[in-house]
Amino acid sequence: MEFPLIAPRPPRLSALTEGLRRIEASGVFSNNGPEVRGFEAEITAQLFGGEGASLAVGNATLGLMVAIRQAAGMHPRPGTLALMPALTFAATAQAALWAGLTPLVCDVEADGWTADPRHEEELLARYGERIGVIVPYATFGTAIDLDRYAWLARTHRVGVVIDAAASLGTIDEGGRGFGTGAPFTIVYSMHATKTFSVAEGGLVYSGDATLIDQLRGMINFGFEAGRSATLPGINAKLPEVIALMARAKLAEIDAVCDARAAIDAAYRAALPAFTMQVATGRRQATQFMPVLLPRDLAAHRSAIVAALAEDGVGVGQYFSPHIGEQPLFRDHGLVEPTPVADDVAARMLSLPITDAMTPADAPVIAARLIAAIERVADGAAGRVGLRTEERSVATDLATVVIGGGPAGTAMLTSASKQDKLVPLAEAGLAIVERRTRMGAGELGSYAIRSDTTAETFLSAVKDNPHPELAALAQHPAGQLMERYVGELGAPLADTAPLLTATADRLKAIVTRHGGEVLTGHDATQVQRTADGRWATSVRDGAGAVRTLVSRNVVVATGGYQTDAQVAGKRVAGMPLGVLAGRRLMRSDVLLRQGGVEAVHERLRGVPSPRIAIVGASTSAIAAAVLLLKSQPGFAFGAGAVTILHRQPLKPFYPTIAAAHADGFHDFDENDICPVSGFVLRLAGLRLESRELVLRMLALGGRTPDPRVTSHRIGGDEDAAAREIIEGADLVVGALGYRPRAVSLLGVDGAPLALAHHAGRPMVDRHCRILDAQDRPVPGAYGIGLSAGFVPWGKLGGEASFTGQANGLWLWQNDVGQMIVDQLLEREAQAAA
Repeated sequence: MEFPLIAPRPPRLSALTEGLRRIEASGVFSNNGPEVRGFEAEITAQLFGGEGASLAVGNATLGLMVAIRQAAGMHPRPGTLALMPALTFAATAQAALWAGLTPLVCDVEADGWTADPRHEEELLARYGERIGVIVPYATFGTAIDLDRYAWLARTHRVGVVIDAAASLGTIDEGGRGFGTGAPFTIVYSMHATKTFSVAEGGLVYSGDATLIDQLRGMINFGFEAGRSATLPGINAKLPEVIALMARAKLAEIDAVCDARAAIDAAYRAALPAFTMQVATGRRQATQFMPVLLPRDLAAHRSAIVAALAEDGVGVGQYFSPHIGEQPLFRDHGLVEPTPVADDVAARMLSLPITDAMTPADAPVIAARLIAAIERVADGAAGRVGLRTEERSVATDLATVVIGGGPAGTAMLTSASKQDKLVPLAEAGLAIVERRTRMGAGELGSYAIRSDTTAETFLSAVKDNPHPELAALAQHPAGQLMERYVGELGAPLADTAPLLTATADRLKAIVTRHGGEVLTGHDATQVQRTADGRWATSVRDGAGAVRTLVSRNVVVATGGYQTDAQVAGKRVAGMPLGVLAGRRLMRSDVLLRQGGVEAVHERLRGVPSPRIAIVGASTSAIAAAVLLLKSQPGFAFGAGAVTILHRQPLKPFYPTIAAAHADGFHDFDENDICPVSGFVLRLAGLRLESRELVLRMLALGGRTPDPRVTSHRIGGDEDAAAREIIEGADLVVGALGYRPRAVSLLGVDGAPLALAHHAGRPMVDRHCRILDAQDRPVPGAYGIGLSAGFVPWGKLGGEASFTGQANGLWLWQNDVGQMIVDQLLEREAQAAA
């Protein structure tokens, strides 16, 4: 017996001849005729207990378009966002685009496959009023928590439209039709493939009848009264013949849903080892049976589907690819990292549930699924490593890049700008990134502005030789960055979408030219081989291990800060942890989303708090800026925030004349970059941090902020510094980061002793990783935060600079180019 995935069974028109004659006799075939009005009244009474009102529309996508437009405020500003989950049908995002909004795609939760509440709320906090509407999806007909969305609508003053395409017939926990009484609009589908199978059509419902009244005008060209448009409108009316079919389907929908629920239960009993959607509500209007393959079988899904087709079972893959993986929405939306949706979509199978089936058919299909898996897995296990103890080895690589965050992708960006990315990929390139997507790293989790201009972020893509990268200037992520041109940096959270979109396109170029990008993988160690190459051990999320053998390895794993590291730093002759005790907070905690709230919690009950910030870096000044401008604010009095620093606080200036014009003379010829002419190009503070220091120094006629002061630490005997720290209610340690470097092992498997282990820079002036004797380790390079690189020669920089340079512009240009040139030169030498 064969089992198609979907076998539409809409009402038979041949059985509705009386109704067809009634339509013909009325002479009304559309325009809200008697059949449509009758259906709307009947479904409101039968499925929604007579509460609210219903509106029949031509199809659910049209319903979403008008409902989203209404909920977003009728005339949304350009760039207004529609927040929606990754695991939904394309129609959800298409409707948002047609309504003039930009899709903002979030992750899903692992059990019900609906929008992840924590991610939704994080994005609502981050994007604020730019989000005009939330469009949750009631995944596969499930009954999601509508009370929570009503709370979100009130709390964030944001519109809500529920995409409930498959939920017509679902009953919630209270025994009511899903959506009953909702204060916003809910859109259902009556497509032939749905459980509420008609032919084509949709239904918009709300517990608020005034919303439906307005939508009724919008689906009729925007005519609220008469023939003069007063609203944005289209023609989305349901024809009378389809309404007749919908009335017939309504009469049988309870029996249809009950029968399908019994098949659902039979599947769950027959496939106990498979992951399935957590059931909610009393009854789900099940369209098909979604199950997840085990992770080690995801790579064989296509073969399993083909094997089932040979056995007469039709199988779908809803929703794979999810909307965050589809080109249109990647190019014209903002796609957040979606690790759960990526995993679910990669493993999803949709098994048949049709009106022609009985519960007895479910175990038959289940048995065929297991048999197909056994056939496919037995033939493939040796090739791809289904078992975690098996290893696959790639031995012909030129370069392995460990880390696909801002620095790792910046190096690829540099290669693309010099038209060297393709040769790099063709030589044999693999990129390993532990997150599910490359690009932004952890930048999206910070609450501060960048110390890099928006123009710098955009320069990575504008006029890029690769058209797909150049086009990002017009992408929503590029347009978002464009808003900050000329300002004091961009919020780091708003830089993440452009970095991620850029990385997606870099990935496509690399893979198209023979390279490999392993996201969701950890590089656990890198060992020297007997022939002088590097063997990088890589583990995926399921524990499967691969080995990548390459001539070169580039470490771009960033930096980190720990409580012990900050507490152990000596300040005024004593460890900071001893001076500050439990009042110590590392700057990395404060600077992230939620950091200011954590400070509020720590200082609760302190009427006039005093805060000491230890450090002279951008992080230290950014911490002060964040505290001073936070809302709600702190009850800071005069001198409440003290910045303690060893080196003078100095601002960057583009020219000597500009510095003198502001009254700044605390520099000499050693502080001037010979390449650019900039004053304190590397050591000078920039953008928001610079502005605060300019005020503190009263430069250019600026008035100091009385709430902040500074103290330059004089040495180990500085009793005043100790007194400031001991008298503070909170002490923020902004004392740098250390490299988060993967272990490099010798041929014998013993860890190599490296310079950064002793606290010295990780790399030399050519970005080569240094050993304990400060000698370059052949074929090993480093880039990024805490690498310790200092610009020199044509890269410029002032002679007086003694720190390290961690600038995105440098990584995307001269520093990245330096590494790429060395990699390609080594390949040329190897080929010769």
